[in-house]
Amino acid sequence: MSTDPSGDFRYPGYFWLRSICARGEYYSVVAKTPSFVVSLLTQDNDYQVEQAASAEDAARALGVDVQIIYADNDSILQSQQILKFIQGNPELHPDGIVLEPVGGTGLPQVARAAADAGIGWVVLNREVGYVSQLRKLCASPVFSLAADNQEIGRIQGRQLAALAPKGGVVLYIQGPSDADASKLRSAGMLETKPSNIQVKVIKAQWTEASAYKAITNWLQLSTSQRAQIDLICAQNDAMAAGARKAFQQFVNNDVKDHWTNLPFLGVDGVPKTGQAWVREGSLAGTIITPPLAGKALEMLVAALRSGRFPQETTLVEPRSYPTLESLANGRRG
Repeated sequence: MSTDPSGDFRYPGYFWLRSICARGEYYSVVAKTPSFVVSLLTQDNDYQVEQAASAEDAARALGVDVQIIYADNDSILQSQQILKFIQGNPELHPDGIVLEPVGGTGLPQVARAAADAGIGWVVLNREVGYVSQLRKLCASPVFSLAADNQEIGRIQGRQLAALAPKGGVVLYIQGPSDADASKLRSAGMLETKPSNIQVKVIKAQWTEASAYKAITNWLQLSTSQRAQIDLICAQNDAMAAGARKAFQQFVNNDVKDHWTNLPFLGVDGVPKTGQAWVREGSLAGTIITPPLAGKALEMLVAALRSGRFPQETTLVEPRSYPTLESLANGRRG
């Protein structure tokens, strides 16, 4: 047995078991295969599927177990799913939970319950105030990892400038209003887009199906099919694909070529989807944002094994695909 071993993880491959009894709290070192839960938004999104794959690859390399769960873009369901792991048999608790929250709040009560149970907690792609608060109160690692979403927006604004140097009107397909990523990407885009580019906003839910529905509804307006639009810009590749599908199926034949030949932009740049779509020409460009779940799992396991916790927030830099110069010159990735 030992006193509180925070900062004294001297046994790689072993983890401390926290126990509470009448004499107080004590710790003992136990051999076990560490286990982790990764909670993602939806399975109907290529980037989220890539997130899951990166977590599974990291788990194999680290020799740990990982369980992937999807919240179907429902914050209540996500909360219920995670609470089942926290409120179950303490001996079966995961060592850590990595989540990309559906809602903007990031599940603060669930996070506190996890920290109180000694479970590590990592938030992906959200800026949530409770992370700094929990870090002051809990011995378990709590931190966030995010793509630099405002920089993603800035890059997208520059991509618009490269594609439309004389200006024009962009139909901008935005993610959920309460999502940090959506708000930051919008702010970044507005910061760098030229003043001669106007923006018309349509909102969707990160998935191809939601963008397909949103564009289809928009096209049913009497003035939409003949609206003056010069570019289609979506906050992720899946929504760009859904928009293109809607234009292919629901516009009149005499204007279909106009809509489907417009430049389409997205974000995520998954190799088998977004990057491939750029090379084949269905997207003019995307922005590569590396999947974060695998990196988060690596950082969480390292923190538990070493006792040295990461900084509160780590940002991962995105990049344009193709480069802005290539985009301006009409070259594909």
